[in-house]
Amino acid sequence: MEQKREEQTGENRLGTLPVGQLIRQFAVPSIVAMLVGALYNIVDQFFIGQSIGELGNAATNVAFPLSTSCVALALLFGIGGASSFNLALGRKQKEQAVYYMGNAAVLLFTLGMALCIVTQIFLVPMLRFFGSPDSVLGYAVTYTRITSLGFPFLIYSNGGAHLVRADGTPRYSMVCNLTGAMLNTVLDPLFIFGFRMGMAGAALATIIGQIVAAGMIFRYMLHCRTVTLERRHLVIKAEYALHIMSLGMSSFFNQIAMMIVQIVLNNSLKYYGARSVYGESVPLACAGIISKVAMLYFSVVIGLAQGLQPIAGYNYGAKKYDRVKQVYGLTVRCALLISTLAFVLFQLFPRQIISIFGDGSEEYFLFSVRYIRIFLFATFLNGIQPVTSTFFTAIGKPVKGIFLSMTRQILFLLPLIVVFPLFLGIDGIMYAGPIADLAAGAAAIGMIAAEMRQITELERVENAF
Repeated sequence: MEQKREEQTGENRLGTLPVGQLIRQFAVPSIVAMLVGALYNIVDQFFIGQSIGELGNAATNVAFPLSTSCVALALLFGIGGASSFNLALGRKQKEQAVYYMGNAAVLLFTLGMALCIVTQIFLVPMLRFFGSPDSVLGYAVTYTRITSLGFPFLIYSNGGAHLVRADGTPRYSMVCNLTGAMLNTVLDPLFIFGFRMGMAGAALATIIGQIVAAGMIFRYMLHCRTVTLERRHLVIKAEYALHIMSLGMSSFFNQIAMMIVQIVLNNSLKYYGARSVYGESVPLACAGIISKVAMLYFSVVIGLAQGLQPIAGYNYGAKKYDRVKQVYGLTVRCALLISTLAFVLFQLFPRQIISIFGDGSEEYFLFSVRYIRIFLFATFLNGIQPVTSTFFTAIGKPVKGIFLSMTRQILFLLPLIVVFPLFLGIDGIMYAGPIADLAAGAAAIGMIAAEMRQITELERVENAF
């Protein structure tokens, strides 16, 4: 019905429906999609922890930078393609919009194939570089050798979900991701415990879910809602690819920054852990679990931000600046609420959270409780930076988005992880987290305040005519 009304009036619902209603329609599927991505890792972590224990948990942490690189590529061409698509539609440039979608879809799968090949060739040196101790390496190789075969499907399904939402069908993208996650959840215990496949079973369950989700996205691309993809739109053209990358770069850099920090963090935990009462494997296992648990709430925040993207992008392109301000304000308030709830949970129930993923020594739980409470102490402020970074990308200002996406991870957290342990040992790694969060939040507040003043001026000029 909505599609028929749009065809009759020539109006896109992104520019007409109430902002709150649009955020619900687009943010909920985005949140589900992000949670599904986190769920793949959480489900594997849970069953691996129950069947293999500390070393298995440490192995998935060592492999985690590769999962982050997949998400980075999915966001580069998924968010970039979706932002380009919506901005073009807002400016009534439908022919350009369909090229953005076609080029983004092809680039997603192609880059996934490239990453798969590189990983298969250089797997062992990569895992050692990521911080794997000898005791963990065998588990990490078994797990990653199989999961890397699913990289093309993981990147295509995650990135393609953004294109599907941008095309105005957020519920279908949610169904695709949920289907893959549910398959993974069902197959994990079957393969790990029923068939006694261990790490290999967890990996196989993961890629089966990813392949099914990718197939559903591909089916949608054959019958898009607002455009028709033809073979010519799938031919990569530099002008479209570069524009897509420019708008997806902030989200890409944010993930790459997370990957770099994860690698440095793993090596620091291994080095300083070996010089502490905890040993080298306990901090790796604990930090891996905690980072994935934290990713659950952060996935909600990022999903909110991604739900903002098509709404802000379309209305900025259509010069409806009042709606642009409304969507940012409502989204950031929701993100701050989620972050505050996560902060309360992390401070009150740290041991209960870590206990979900299996038993461990007293040192294991001692480190985990301290790490959660200290490293995640400024969680309440984490809603601002990702929402603001995505907002800048959505309105076609990728340089600001890129800079802001790098503040927490590269400009603040990375140097602190290196410097603080020199004076405080492994405790220095814990205290680096909240300081980086506070600094990144302050930077985001300053930048968005300046941007809102500019948007208000644009609105005044537009109303004057």
